[in-house]
Amino acid sequence: TPIGRDGKLAKPRQLHNTHWGLVCPAETPEGQACGLVKNLSLMCYVSVGSPAEPLVEFMINRGMEVVEEYEPLRYPHATKIFVNGVWVGVHQDPKHLVSQVLDTRRKSYLPFEVSLIREIRDQEFKVFSDAGRVMRPVFTVQQEDD
Repeated sequence: TPIGRDGKLAKPRQLHNTHWGLVCPAETPEGQACGLVKNLSLMCYVSVGSPAEPLVEFMINRGMEVVEEYEPLRYPHATKIFVNGVWVGVHQDPKHLVSQVLDTRRKSYLPFEVSLIREIRDQEFKVFSDAGRVMRPVFTVQQEDD
């Protein structure tokens, strides 16, 4: 049920921790709608999407076995690979694959808005390149030794 503007509940008016960098904590109307109307933060943007086929081909060329050829008894500890929520394959060395895909994105061969998530506990590697995802910039800082 939608929350009425007349309600005195404070919880719906507060920002959740997952809103960090996506929702502006200061920009909200005054009066009854205070905190109920949330605006995107200044640095936030919405992804426009990119095709998933080149990503899948890239990972196949780096040792990903497509899901149709996967034999669970032969590779019981393989990491599942999902692209835009679809299980596309498995890989035996996910750490190496993730580092290759991450390095390729950092060199701008992949669009910067491609999201990479490795869930070690669940043995899953998720890649998202679809449109409509709310994103914020995350900067990678590397210290150089002199």
